[in-house]
Formats: sequence, structure tokens, C-alpha cells
Amino acid sequence: MNKDFDQFMSQLQETNQTLDFFCDFDKISANVADVEMSLNTLNYLIGKDDLAKGVSEIWMRDRKVFEVLGILIAVRDEGKKPVVDSRGNVVLLKSYFGSETKVVEFLQETGLASIFKSRRIKNLVDYVFGIETGLDTNARKNRSGHIMENTVSKIFKNSGIKFRQEVYSSEFPELAVLGADEKRFDFFIEVSGMKYLIEVNFYSGGGSKLNEVARAYTELAPKVNSVRGFEFVWITDGVGWKSARNKLEEAYHTIPSVYNLTSIYTFIEHLNHVKALL
Repeated sequence: MNKDFDQFMSQLQETNQTLDFFCDFDKISANVADVEMSLNTLNYLIGKDDLAKGVSEIWMRDRKVFEVLGILIAVRDEGKKPVVDSRGNVVLLKSYFGSETKVVEFLQETGLASIFKSRRIKNLVDYVFGIETGLDTNARKNRSGHIMENTVSKIFKNSGIKFRQEVYSSEFPELAVLGADEKRFDFFIEVSGMKYLIEVNFYSGGGSKLNEVARAYTELAPKVNSVRGFEFVWITDGVGWKSARNKLEEAYHTIPSVYNLTSIYTFIEHLNHVKALL
């Protein structure tokens, strides 16, 4: 078993990031499109010497335009973002968009007024596209998990394995052993009456979460496997596990079915074998 685990560790991949991992341009474009008309109106302020007059002219036509100002400083949820104003009071950021004078104060105190006046920004739509691209990097952590799911999905499809994704334990009355909390599994495969509940993840970096995940699955697997006709399967990869080797090894020896992106084909061979027994 030790040799098998050593082999498992040696197979872990450094990354699962493809080029489309870094930026979700469809989402970025959609976010910009939502505010594009307002941004085009605010372009009127670029190069204005008398900013207050420009704000007043826009305010008279459509004051709602200023509700998008938060994104110009890379803030999305203005309604929940507290800031300290020039008088030392804690106020919500959105309070700056309720009057002409507050809008001007916002532009001046954030530094946007000088940026507008000097024309260092030529077009606010392009500028916000850049901001949205930067903000989108915060979503990379979530995309890493989705990439792993997509990778496993492609492997199953290419291998002719039928599966479902995002299946909840409540679908199976037999799994009452898991308790009252509903559990969502990444994949579900049924072959010859045997039901496989599958979790997948990828960790390129270390952290306490890896220990928590290994511990959780070490507790979950025996419960699932105790129910006749069910088996828990864990497909995980990433060199981040090297920082949590001991906890992973414990899980590896407790959970009968643990695979990585190299050994996953052993699982597929097992499924085909079970299918052939029909």
C-alpha cells in the first residue's frame, strides 16, 4: 500500500490551468454591457475644466447614471460598502450618489476628478473593461474547481461513461445514514445497479483546507460505502497535496476508491468490468 501511495503522489500534476482559466471574457463583457450606456454618458465629464457644471448637466438629464460610479474605483456592491467621509463619519459609499454635490465630492476625493481633467482616461467603457478584467482574477479560485470537473467530465465522455453532475443525497432515501444535512456530489454514475457518488477537486497550492477536505471525506466514505449498492469515489489531483501528505495518506488508506487524473483510467476500467458482468 505504501508503494501505491508513493506512486499516487508522484503522479500529482502541477496545474490544471488551461489558457481560458485566467479570464472569463464572456462574463466580463456582460458586466460591462450592463453599465455601458451610463458609462458613455459619464464620458461627457472627461476633459471638463468645470467638473461641477458637467455633473449638474448630466444630473438634470439622468441622475441614475451616477449609480455606476462605484465600478470606477473597482467596487461592485456600493450599498454595503462603508467608507469614512471627509468629516470622519462612516457612511455607505452609495450615499455619495444621492446629490450633485456629493457626486462631485466623490470624484474629487477618489482622485477621479484629476484623472478626468487630465484626460488620462479616454473612454470609460474601455477603462471599466480593464477593471472588470482585474476583478475577475478573484474568481480564479472557483474556476480551478470547475476546470477539474470539466476535465473529469471530458474523460468520462471520451470513455463512453454515462454520468450525471451535481446530484444530491436527498435523491436516495437509502443514504439516510448521512444525516439530515443534504450532500451534493459532483458526479453520479450507475453501472449494473451499483451507484458511484463521486467528488472531484484539484489543489495546486497548500493550506488548511486540504486537511479539512481529506478529513471530511475520510468520515464520509465509510458511511456511503456502508449502504449496499453505493460506493464513494474521490478523484483529486494537484501538487498542493504535498503539503498535506500525511492527511491525504490517511484518507488514501481509509477510502477504497481514491484516484488522480492519471489513475482515473483504472476506475474507468473497473466500471467497464462491472458493465461486462451483465
